[in-house]
Amino acid sequence: MFQDKYVFSQLTAFLNRTQFNNYVRKYDGNRYVKHFTCWNQMLAMMFGQLSNRESLRDLIVAFEAHRAKQYHLGLGREPIAKTTLATANQNRDYRIFEDFAFYMMKEACEKRTTNILDISGKKYAFDSTTIPLCLATFPWAKFRSKKGGVKAHVLYDIEAQVPAFYTVTTASKHDSTAMSSIHYEPNAYYIFDRAYDSFKELYRIHLTDSFFVVRAKTNLKYKTVKWKRRMPKNIMTDAEVKLTGYLSEKKYPESFRLVRYYDEEDDREFTFLTNAKQLSALDVANLYKKRWLIELFFK
Repeated sequence: MFQDKYVFSQLTAFLNRTQFNNYVRKYDGNRYVKHFTCWNQMLAMMFGQLSNRESLRDLIVAFEAHRAKQYHLGLGREPIAKTTLATANQNRDYRIFEDFAFYMMKEACEKRTTNILDISGKKYAFDSTTIPLCLATFPWAKFRSKKGGVKAHVLYDIEAQVPAFYTVTTASKHDSTAMSSIHYEPNAYYIFDRAYDSFKELYRIHLTDSFFVVRAKTNLKYKTVKWKRRMPKNIMTDAEVKLTGYLSEKKYPESFRLVRYYDEEDDREFTFLTNAKQLSALDVANLYKKRWLIELFFK
């Protein structure tokens, strides 16, 4: 007889079932349910994700093949029918699983946090990745004339190296529009690529006593208020600037910092905008370098 736990059971042992049951009661998820509970539903979908199942039918076939192991996997003794799983996915409140996912992400962030830079405060990178979809099956997800897709916008904790927040939009939405859905924390650093040059949102970060680092576009219009004369190696400019464009100045009326950095390894020049005036110019450049962790996460 098999004595040890299966790998899947060992993984699910880390899930806080008490907290999950709290969300189930909050949204009345197990109402009129006899056998296939919300917990069974979540484990079934997790099994399909981890075993790379391509459809519900494929998932049910896998369950039938491992019918004798189902109880030890934590999925209960009752066989799972395709209609049962499909009905549960369609009718049960998605907020049960969404709230639990955010809870588990918060737990993972707290346990995995490491100080990769000698800068106090949390550090996040925000970026998006496009997930292609079949346009014939999902006509609402029209992206281009013959392509469909959605965008997953992810706020990535670069010290814990886990997502802290995500939202999904149609692929046609511009990246910067998703910045309004972020709940900014005081004394935290938010790192963006140059697609996120929404000065209205950057000013909102500033007003919450948080800090941003974003790459500047080449057509940025500004005037220099003051600049530093002595700069460390590879720092070409470290200046305090103000926007001069009419609309841009209204969206961000205060001054901020512009740092121009030369990367010897790639022979490239980068221009960063930030309101973190307490950091050194090299720290600003190093913060932006850590943004590549989210690119690795997407891959």
